[in-house]
Amino acid sequence: MSIQCKPEPNSLTTPESYILRFVPRNTADEQDIAADISRSQPNFSTEAVETILHAEDEAVLERLLNGEQVTKHGSFSWYLTFTGRLDNADDPLPPLDECLQVSVRVSQSFLERLRQNARIERLPTAEKLPVITAAEDAVLGLRDVLRPDGMLRITGSNLLFDRKDSGSHCLIEGTRSGSAVQSRVGTIANTEIVLMPDVPSQPDPWNNEYQLSITTRYTKHGTLRTGIYKRRLRSPLTLTKMGHPNPPEVGILTGKETSPHVSVTGGSVSANETLRIQVLLDLRADALLFSLLDMQEGGKTGAAVSVTANGAVTLQGFAGSAVTNLTIRVNNYAGLKEMLRNEYGGRVVDVLDVSVGS
Repeated sequence: MSIQCKPEPNSLTTPESYILRFVPRNTADEQDIAADISRSQPNFSTEAVETILHAEDEAVLERLLNGEQVTKHGSFSWYLTFTGRLDNADDPLPPLDECLQVSVRVSQSFLERLRQNARIERLPTAEKLPVITAAEDAVLGLRDVLRPDGMLRITGSNLLFDRKDSGSHCLIEGTRSGSAVQSRVGTIANTEIVLMPDVPSQPDPWNNEYQLSITTRYTKHGTLRTGIYKRRLRSPLTLTKMGHPNPPEVGILTGKETSPHVSVTGGSVSANETLRIQVLLDLRADALLFSLLDMQEGGKTGAAVSVTANGAVTLQGFAGSAVTNLTIRVNNYAGLKEMLRNEYGGRVVDVLDVSVGS
């Protein structure tokens, strides 16, 4: 037996680098573990061992609920942690579903046994596939922005496809629903594709997250091969009647969810403007940092506001902006934090087309 891994491109680095990815052979559940134990300990049936495994889970849970740390010497420790920040020592605790966590730590002796006995099998890098390294709006010069009235430039390697081949195409898919094979394609080359995007609709306005892929074949009768962009594209969102006493709420900074992680609820705006809103995952402070940005990377930015729980905050505009401030409400802090950590590498940006109310 061996542990399999393979190198994969890390699209978040420039120049490109590679990460080693663990490739599981399968997923073993408690029934598999119980069967393994029963084979090595024939006095215990698989059913009996499975019952004990479930009982162990309950016993660990009870100890944790009693405020204890649980340690199995030579293997694992379970312990409780809290996330979130209090501005004052006597502030009320955040809701437990946002701040209470369970962590599992492997013992050093267990890890040493694993490393001493492990045999690594390095799998070859993936077969020749389209590799998308970047996608940007060619007019705005912003990465990962998908505008229906814009121009999308895709760069990478092995991208060339034959538009006359019915199986070869560039596809944009909504992460919740909807897909569109791109038909308004201009340049198609091995290292670059330029197109006017057809953006499929999704059920709710805040579902503005999309996946990009290219499917091609490299010989006349070759198999179709698909390369998927590792990052998500996001389309602009529209804020209307800003400055009106009761502007319509607009969901932002969300993925495929049926309700928005964050909503814009109001603001002070003197003229129509397009700008961006950014949220960063601050691991050191265990918080989310929100700010308003202009339309240039590295350009002007408003003051960052730290958020550690659901609730309303006001974001100040940047110098020279017609948007003095925007009021947002964080609806699902935990969900947004998870999305940032698992899908976006700690940063999400939405483009906002802001118009003034009459």
